[in-house]
Amino acid sequence: MKQYTQKTINDLLPFPEPQMNKYSRGKVVLIVGSASYPGAAALASIASQRAGAGYTEVFVDDSVVAQVQATHSSLVVRSWDMWDSSSLKPSTPEHPLAYVIGSGFDTNDPYVGNILRRLLKNAKAPVLIDGGALKLMPARKMRDMCKQRYQEGYPTIVTPHGGEAKVLASVFALPVDDQEELALTLSQAYGAITVLKGPDTYISDGDHVYSMTEGTSALAKAGTGDVLAGIIGAFLAQGLGPIEACVLGTTLHARAGRLAAEELTSISVCAEDVLRFIPPAIKDMSGGRVS
Repeated sequence: MKQYTQKTINDLLPFPEPQMNKYSRGKVVLIVGSASYPGAAALASIASQRAGAGYTEVFVDDSVVAQVQATHSSLVVRSWDMWDSSSLKPSTPEHPLAYVIGSGFDTNDPYVGNILRRLLKNAKAPVLIDGGALKLMPARKMRDMCKQRYQEGYPTIVTPHGGEAKVLASVFALPVDDQEELALTLSQAYGAITVLKGPDTYISDGDHVYSMTEGTSALAKAGTGDVLAGIIGAFLAQGLGPIEACVLGTTLHARAGRLAAEELTSISVCAEDVLRFIPPAIKDMSGGRVS
């Protein structure tokens, strides 16, 4: 197992250069939420802003566009039917880009599977798959597209909790008792980077496993996984390598949760509180640096 030191993690924080604009700072496109779970879209999207993305664009079910927009005026919120998978721009060094899909998806909606397939097929950029979209990944077509992306050099990140990991593992009959080994074998099976969430989080690229052991029970609340997806998506959009983005993202998420618990107790912390403590966690990790 590989470890990052506290210093090497803190040094990954992507403070913007003076000449950067909102596009060169990185764009996150989130295809998230549903009529049943609109809050997931808001949590993931705002988290991406707090983690440094220069431009956050959110595609949600038409019925909740206004509701998500009202949570943060600076979000660009559109309905799913406005998302055109046939003309997706690639991520470039000048205009880095990343996608987050699945947080708050209702898998009973047949449309979400179509969205995921189109994204995996057409995106020339990192794609993070979370929440309800993970339940669709064991399908043969999804797995094949994920492996094709790997062969073409486009990273795919899956962020399951324990139950979702069992669903991903079931199609391959992978053993699920050893979390470290499970993260490794899931990455090998899907051609993806795995962030296996839990009290200790394991991150694997299929060759190595990295552990994040700063988790807190304060994060065992609905919505905190949506916050994590947005954080990692933001770091991917800012040009960090996929492993670096996952290691930094999970660490920042844990630190924000701990800071929230120090003020509010682990009983009372909610996902919205984790959002609020992202900025002080960044400041703490950077040694007080603000720019």
